[in-house]
Parts: sequence; structure tokens; C-alpha cells
Amino acid sequence: MRAVWKVWSNGVMIHFQERLWPSPGLLVALVLLIPATLIVFLPIDPAVGVVMAIAFYLAATGVLLARSPRIRVDDEGLSVGVARLPADAIGEVLFFEGVEATAERSVRLDARAWLAIRGGISPVVRVEVTDQVDPAPYWLVSTRRPRQLKEAVEAIRPRTRGR
Repeated sequence: MRAVWKVWSNGVMIHFQERLWPSPGLLVALVLLIPATLIVFLPIDPAVGVVMAIAFYLAATGVLLARSPRIRVDDEGLSVGVARLPADAIGEVLFFEGVEATAERSVRLDARAWLAIRGGISPVVRVEVTDQVDPAPYWLVSTRRPRQLKEAVEAIRPRTRGR
């Protein structure tokens, strides 16, 4: 069974889609905003302190959720957030997990690479950029489903290269 799934959206076939939601641990850690806000606002007014603490927590959580980038592979290319890599500019695609993923994000990282790295998401996919004008040699993208993302990106390459 093939792991790549396809859905039609506005006439474009989507081969892969994933939202890089914040890890549950980060959302739990944001709870620390509540006592920090209380320390500031309780001396002014206890009711204001409680309201502000809850408001800050909800606002921070909302921003994190709303700003979570979406990875999308369709017939036209790879998109991560607002960045787009056309299918004809995609070269070799590799995925890394565990220790290898850590090495890709650290000691083997090229400073010119375009990054979409998220804490709490260890696996990464490396997509070579073949466009000679693009200064980034590759994209390095965090994903919870590296094999499926790799398969989806590879699935759009042959159509654009006439293979």
C-alpha cells in the first residue's frame, strides 16, 4: 500500500499535507505565563491579574497555533508556510530520523540552507534545490511523516522533468 495520499483542492492534486503543530509539551510550558502574569498584575488588582493571566495564555497559544506552518506537496511543487519550491527546481530528496536527523540539523547543516525546523519534531526531510539562481542549496524541513513526505515530493519530480 502506498503511503502517499491524493486529494483534489481547487483543481490541484494534493499529494501530501501536514500542519506542524506545536508539541504538547510547549503548550503545557506556556502555562508558566499564568503565574508570571499574576506576579505582575495581582498587586494592581486581583481580578485584573486573573483576567490578564488567562488572556496572555490564550493569546500565546493562539499565536503558536495560528502560525504553525503547513507543508503541502501538490502537482506544482513543495510549499512550507509561505515559501514555495517549484517542482522543476526539486532535486534529490532524503529523509533522516533519530541521530541522523540531529546531525542534519547541527554538524552537517549548511548555513545557506533554507530551514523549517520545529522543536519537538525530530525527523527531517532534505530537498535539494536545483535552481541555479536560488542561493539555498537545499531545504531542511521538520515533519512527523518523513517517508510519506519524501515519497510525495519524489512523485511530482518525474512529471516535470519528462522522465
